[in-house]
Amino acid sequence: MKVLIVDDEKPARDRLRSLLEEMPVYQCCGTAGNGVEALRMANAEQPDIVLLDIRMPGMDGLEAARHLARLDKPPAVIFTTAYSDHALEAFEAHAVGYLLKPISKDRLRQALASAGTLNRAQLANLDGAQVPQTRTHLCARLGDRLELIPIAQVLYFQADQKYVTVRHQQGEMLIEESLKSLEKEFGDQFLRVHRNALVALAHVAGLQKTPTGHFQVLLYDCSLALEVSRRHLGNVRRFLREI
Repeated sequence: MKVLIVDDEKPARDRLRSLLEEMPVYQCCGTAGNGVEALRMANAEQPDIVLLDIRMPGMDGLEAARHLARLDKPPAVIFTTAYSDHALEAFEAHAVGYLLKPISKDRLRQALASAGTLNRAQLANLDGAQVPQTRTHLCARLGDRLELIPIAQVLYFQADQKYVTVRHQQGEMLIEESLKSLEKEFGDQFLRVHRNALVALAHVAGLQKTPTGHFQVLLYDCSLALEVSRRHLGNVRRFLREI
């Protein structure tokens, strides 16, 4: 069975790799230092199991687990953590595998043997318990690769039927999420300007009136101006007065 090791500390990665080398049934297919690297490697290597550290810079292990669970072939996830007993009890209550550092060979073998993929119920428990409600990245599949876009680089979301276009500083991508759910999750970072559009507060440059009497919001790093509906014009003006 292929195992991917994810930890931001090299000594921890090296120790887990050495322990796996003593277990012929398991093969380390790679290591990663954060959640973003883990997702890209998981998509390329398709591991059976991921040993996933929780506290890492950038995308942490809890958010990475949410993305991993939505891959076409999700791997089993075992969290490796130095969390307190109280937090461990929460993980145990939601049936998520974990190993407390420092990790012994026997405990690693037991966890690997009993590892299971996160099902929808367990993922929902993660969403409602220890996982931060706001993601740091969006993830979408483009052909045989994953595209990961930091939320900080998103300029706007625009809905079109069942898809949402994510315009970001490097281009755009499509995701199958509703604008309503995105507004609920990222509402403190985005402003609704139309029933079909949310714009990033950090990228709002101004408001302009068109020759036909309509209003458009201008964005930094974007040549496209988005229409502002009458319903949301007041909120846009209030925001611009406050910046």
